[in-house]
Amino acid sequence: MTAVVRIGCAGWSLPRLTWSQFPDTGTHLQRYAQRFNAAEINSSFYRPHQPATYERWAAAVPAGFQFSVKLPKAITHEKRLQGCDSLLGDFLAQAAGLGDKLGCLLVQLPPSLAFDDKTATPFFRTLRAYHQGAVALEPRHASWFTPEVDAVLKKQKIGRVLADPVLHEAGTAPGGWPGLVYVRLHGSPRMYYSSYGKETLRVLAARLREAADGGADVWCIFDNTAAGAAVSNALELSELLA
Repeated sequence: MTAVVRIGCAGWSLPRLTWSQFPDTGTHLQRYAQRFNAAEINSSFYRPHQPATYERWAAAVPAGFQFSVKLPKAITHEKRLQGCDSLLGDFLAQAAGLGDKLGCLLVQLPPSLAFDDKTATPFFRTLRAYHQGAVALEPRHASWFTPEVDAVLKKQKIGRVLADPVLHEAGTAPGGWPGLVYVRLHGSPRMYYSSYGKETLRVLAARLREAADGGADVWCIFDNTAAGAAVSNALELSELLA
């Protein structure tokens, strides 16, 4: 494979049953980072972290490893993208502790938040004024899955997440800016618990490889962490892409 596909999990906790597949020494993050090249930081959604915390995480992983960091719920769910310039600035100042290990920002929206261009475009412009790197958007209201919204996202170079389970028919493929393909696998049929079968992962590997070979920045994050399936699925997908 000539292009890089970033594969990882939401968090880096290692279920005991998978320990034999990782180095024996180091923190969970250090051991995790020897097998994967990416991780998604979800804890930032719930609470702020000091820059020193991000710096410590960055120092624990090898060159080439990158983190995706989820925007705080205070911005996406409480402020609902409005009047949150200072919150956004504070968050990005904290996450800057990752340095060149900051690979992507994840903006997950509440299911009740419909697309409104008068809110969305000013927010995206403010976000882009602070951050020029990769941004992935995971909307969940049906109004975001239209060609018109895709055009708005393309203009701001924001990729629309392909999330499983798929909530809307138009969500069966990534959208927005084609330069970023970001896949989030929450587990199906039981969200956060179900493991993905071999054939599903085989088909996924082919799609990810095609996207990467086409020049996209590709991320695949397993969020089916509740029963430990994420790590096993990510390991299997990594082997399929090796």
